[in-house]
Amino acid sequence: MTTTTPLFTRILIMPNAAVAQAIDISAAIGKHLKKADVEFATVPYNYEHPDNTPDVAGFDLLIVIGGDGTLLRAGHLAAPKDLPVLGVQAGRLGFLVEVNEENLEKRLDDLLTGNYRLEKRMMLDAQFFKAGKLTARWDVINEIVLARGQMIRPIEIRVDLNEGFMSSYVADGLIVSTATGSTAYALAAHGPILPPELRSMLIVPIAPHLSLDRAVVLAEGASMTLHAASPYEMLVSVDGMKPLTMTNADWVEVKANQRSLLMVRFGEPNYFYRDLAEVMQVLPRRKTT
Repeated sequence: MTTTTPLFTRILIMPNAAVAQAIDISAAIGKHLKKADVEFATVPYNYEHPDNTPDVAGFDLLIVIGGDGTLLRAGHLAAPKDLPVLGVQAGRLGFLVEVNEENLEKRLDDLLTGNYRLEKRMMLDAQFFKAGKLTARWDVINEIVLARGQMIRPIEIRVDLNEGFMSSYVADGLIVSTATGSTAYALAAHGPILPPELRSMLIVPIAPHLSLDRAVVLAEGASMTLHAASPYEMLVSVDGMKPLTMTNADWVEVKANQRSLLMVRFGEPNYFYRDLAEVMQVLPRRKTT
C-alpha cells in the first residue's frame, strides 16, 4: 500500500473554525508535524464566510478537519491545484472523512512514511447559461441540483443527452451526481450507491410525477444539457452552495471534469463498504446538534 508519491513536505491544516473540536485536533496535528520537522501552517476556515478563503498555493497536502461539508468546500480549493486532501473527522459522522481522533497519530505516522495511497474521485464540469449567456461555471464534487423555487408545485426539466433528447422530468427537482455524491443528496432521493472509484454520472429525480422515476447511470464520456422547461422560477445549486435562479430561457451543461479530487486513503480497498455499513447504522440513531 506504499505510494510512489513523494513524501509531503509542506502541509496546510484547515480546521472548521466553527467547531471547537476541530481547532483542538488541528493543534494536535501541528504538534505531531513539528516533532517530525515537517513544515506546516494552520488556517481555520469558515466556509460560511467565503471572503476569508485560505490560499492553498505552495502547499503539497491539505488536511481538512470537520465533517463532509467542510471537506467538500476545501475540495473546491484543492482540486484546481491538484492538491491532495486528507479528511479528519470532527463532529458528525460522514462518508468522506476516514481519520478520527482514535487513529489520528497512527495515520499521521503512515502519512509521513509514505504508507498511504491517493484515490482519484471523478468530478463534474457544470456551466450555467442564463438567457443564452454563460454566467457561471463550477467544479462539482458531489452533485448539481435543479429544484423548484418558492412555488410549491412540480417543475419540468428537459434533459438532452449527447446532443439528443433523453427525457422530460416533472418533479420537485433533478440531481446529477458523481459516484462520490451518490451517498449524499442522491441517496436521500433513493438513488443507488456507487463505488467511489467509479467514473460515472448519476441522474436521480426528486419526487417525480408521471415521469421517469428511476435513477439512470451514465458513462463518463456522456454530456448532458438540463433545460428549465417550466414557467415557474427554479433554483440551481452545486454541492450545497448558495443557489442561483433559473427561468425557462436558461440551461445547464454537464460533463465529466478533466480534473479529479485527490484524496489520501489508508484503509483496505474494501474500506468504502465497511464504512458505509457503519455510517448507515449509526447516523439514524445519532443526535445532531
